[in-house]
Amino acid sequence: MATNALHVSVGNSATAPHQRPFTCTVSPVVLFAVLDHYLRRDDKQNKVIGALLGVRSPDGTEVEIKNSFSVIHTEEDSQIVLDKEHYTNMHDLHQRVNPEETILGWYTTGPNLTPASAPLHTIFSQDTGHFRPIHVTFDTEMLLKSDDMGMQAYTSAPVGFSTKPGDCMYLPVPCETKYVDAERSGLDMLASAKSSENRSASLLSDMDHLEVAVGKLQEMLQRISEYVDSVVDGKEKPNNAIGRYIMDTVSVVPKVDSASFEKMFNSHLQDLLMVVYLANMTRTQLSVAERLNLFVSN
Repeated sequence: MATNALHVSVGNSATAPHQRPFTCTVSPVVLFAVLDHYLRRDDKQNKVIGALLGVRSPDGTEVEIKNSFSVIHTEEDSQIVLDKEHYTNMHDLHQRVNPEETILGWYTTGPNLTPASAPLHTIFSQDTGHFRPIHVTFDTEMLLKSDDMGMQAYTSAPVGFSTKPGDCMYLPVPCETKYVDAERSGLDMLASAKSSENRSASLLSDMDHLEVAVGKLQEMLQRISEYVDSVVDGKEKPNNAIGRYIMDTVSVVPKVDSASFEKMFNSHLQDLLMVVYLANMTRTQLSVAERLNLFVSN
């Protein structure tokens, strides 16, 4: 590794001049993997390092980070030394399981960039092809204490005419967490455990989920109604952006009279109750069969 690597951090959003602008999304699986890696680290380590894997769009404008794996490293004289053999073996094993996912870059924990991070781009760039590696930092202390992910993504650009490995400038890129509805339900359930003393959360039934969803919907409708009434009465200054969001939301709602909506809702509710009833009956029959088998075997 080069000992005289140049490190420059840019505070505002930008993109590398030699690359097309792109956006970055991170799967919740990566967040849990990084947090688990950090919690299981050695006591002597202040941070952890790992590789990021995922896919790119054909034109390179969208980057989706789907997975990650930890990388063994040591710190010597303010320099980070990776275990290249371990990194290569982990990469090969991951390619056997998910051949469509490639190395996109690497991650580290901590709120800020460090000069020792720049030379690592040279190592990971060997597996990212003609794309520059993406570097994502996770502020684990903030993630454990608050709802903020503490996640920042960067790409690199060469500095001047320097050809020395590690001489680069970090440029931030837009990055956000991307998840489907099923993952959102799991995240909400896990997040609800932070308010309990034993840090555990129980699974909700379908009816309980429906009740929670209806409650949240009523709360949001009440908040919007109060805001609109305040603007109409002149108590609050109107906001054009909020008005457009409300108008777009209302325009996509189908026009259904109250009688038809009530009939349709009751029909779906009866179907849901029937599914819950059948599920409980099946669970009871399985429990009885298990007890009978134990009784016969004894």
